[in-house]
Amino acid sequence: MSRRIVVAYWLIPTEPTHSYFQNIINDLAERYAAPEFEPHVTVHVGVYCTDSVDEVLSRAARGSKRIALQVLNVGNSPEFIKTLFVTFAASAQLQRLNQRIRKATQDSSDYQLKPHLSLLYKNMSMTDRRRLARSIEVPFPEVAFDSLKAVRCVSPTRSRSDVETWRFVAGASLASFGV
Repeated sequence: MSRRIVVAYWLIPTEPTHSYFQNIINDLAERYAAPEFEPHVTVHVGVYCTDSVDEVLSRAARGSKRIALQVLNVGNSPEFIKTLFVTFAASAQLQRLNQRIRKATQDSSDYQLKPHLSLLYKNMSMTDRRRLARSIEVPFPEVAFDSLKAVRCVSPTRSRSDVETWRFVAGASLASFGV
């Protein structure tokens, strides 16, 4: 599979959940010699074009309210960027945001929205992943998100060094009213 530069559009959690997840990510990164990254839910991944990213975020955020997603469970997988993650229920509001970003980017990529917030990026055994997933309890039934970020990255991301090349490109706030 060829690798390319893409832009990932992230939904960023509000406080105090942002700090809660950041602490878990940082702790796991230190314990397992893994990369640190900002807690986020990827809404879309598409073609990287520096000229349009600010406009895409502006269009996507315009008229969008803060989004709350219901926590389902903590899962794991052999995929590097989904080693350990919190799974969320899809919502109509999140689907609309995904569609607005797709439309604004005029992107026909095959990205499939599967809302999750990764906690660890690391190649590790199934036994270790399962043990870790069982050890983490998310203390709230839903998580609110109030901003978007665009991040330039390599796709597919396969290693710590790939994560360390990620670069923030642009950001936008969602309306602070309504959950």
